[in-house]
Formats: sequence, C-alpha cells, structure tokens
Amino acid sequence: MQEEMQQFINQEVWKLVLLPEGKYAIGTKWILKNKRDARGIVVRNKARLVAQGHRQEEGIDYDE
Repeated sequence: MQEEMQQFINQEVWKLVLLPEGKYAIGTKWILKNKRDARGIVVRNKARLVAQGHRQEEGIDYDE
C-alpha cells in the first residue's frame, strides 16, 4: 500500500480541499491482490484504492 500511496503523491492524483458545510467525504477502500507467476508463486502484492461511490445519492452528491 505504501508503494501505491507514494505513486499517488508523485503523480499528484488528488489535492486537499475543504468540504462545504453539511457535506461528507466519500469513503474509500483498499483492494488487495497477489500477482502470481506461472508456478503460482506470489511475485508482487498489488493494491488499489477505490471510492465507495455506492453511498452517493443522485441529485445530492452528483447529477447525471
């Protein structure tokens, strides 16, 4: 996870902003997966950070 977080920082993936009054930040979740070679031996641990967008409400948190 530290490697992924460092990549986010290096690539300036996000910027810190203040939340408007009465609004809440969307939660996040780490998805972890082991990458294996042809013999099934773990060669790398992969991680990705995803937003929990299922908690958003149309018309309140976003408009389509």
